[in-house]
Amino acid sequence: MSNELLFIGGFLIFIVLILALDLGLFSKTDKIVSLKHAGIMSFVMVMLALGFYFLLILEGQELHGIDNFEKLQQIVKAHQHQITLIPGNFEESLKIYKQNLGIEFLTGYVIEYALSVDNIFVIVLIFSAFAVPEKYYHRVLFWGILGAIIMRFIFIFAGAVLINQFYWILYVFGAFLIFTGVKMFFNKDEEESIDPQNHKVVKFAAKFFPIHPKYEGKNFFFKINGKRHLTPLFLVLMIVEFTDLIFAVDSIPAIFAVTKDAYVVFFSNIFAIMGLRSMFFLLVNIIHKFHYLKTGLAVLLTFIGVKMLAHDYLKFWGFTTEHSLLVILFILTASIVASLVFPKKGAQSPKHKG
Repeated sequence: MSNELLFIGGFLIFIVLILALDLGLFSKTDKIVSLKHAGIMSFVMVMLALGFYFLLILEGQELHGIDNFEKLQQIVKAHQHQITLIPGNFEESLKIYKQNLGIEFLTGYVIEYALSVDNIFVIVLIFSAFAVPEKYYHRVLFWGILGAIIMRFIFIFAGAVLINQFYWILYVFGAFLIFTGVKMFFNKDEEESIDPQNHKVVKFAAKFFPIHPKYEGKNFFFKINGKRHLTPLFLVLMIVEFTDLIFAVDSIPAIFAVTKDAYVVFFSNIFAIMGLRSMFFLLVNIIHKFHYLKTGLAVLLTFIGVKMLAHDYLKFWGFTTEHSLLVILFILTASIVASLVFPKKGAQSPKHKG
């Protein structure tokens, strides 16, 4: 069995254990997740991601089974890592590779985590539009994130195959990210709304399944005269999954701008997604205060798109992954600070509108 399969197999087992622990400890009670619990879980998930970062720095060679200079050269070329190896010095070259691998993971993680905040904006609107009882938020997000992990796995490795076969697709991704960033910038002040009756996912589901008009506790399905009906809670779950599908179209190409190693893209994506649930509960009541965050995300996507299009020129001028990480952190920090220093008058959480 290859090192890649062993590495990702162990990672998937780790994900299953985390989700099983979460489901066993918290999903049975259907209690409202407290701010304290959300803070602890967010801290734990960030620490796990940082722990994985250090694992890559220390043992990153195990991911692709690198045990000699020739194999290292092959991997660096295959994944287009922006590093310069030292001929005749395998140990130092391997150290450079592992440090770069860690930075790529960390940069991808920050990008995905930042874009997840925009996802939270939409999830808050969904929960509000469907009047989801707060004690069921956790259940919807748990199963939503499980579905997101499966979708990301398929998307990321399919994307890696496309890039390997058709390198020009990176330029398509870059142009798309610039388009998305510019569009987000000009639409940042538009009020978003969700119509539960006319949502495309609800209409699609209604064509194939009978819909129960009211919540039945935490149940996704409810039987009437022996016939299974979808509850509004399951419709909300479907819409959350659909929303993540849309966000994946932005976030996955964005991380491929940082690294072409599909495994690193997957690891950074999944760590950020697993932290999304706890971050949701941490930010749900204050996210409306960060009104410049959409502007920051628009600039972020545009920057990443430009970086993809100008990849060869930036490499020539010595623009590294570390530089990308610093630019991304600056954009996000500036948007958060601007939101706090210049608060929006009359801002109200979507959760409490109407």
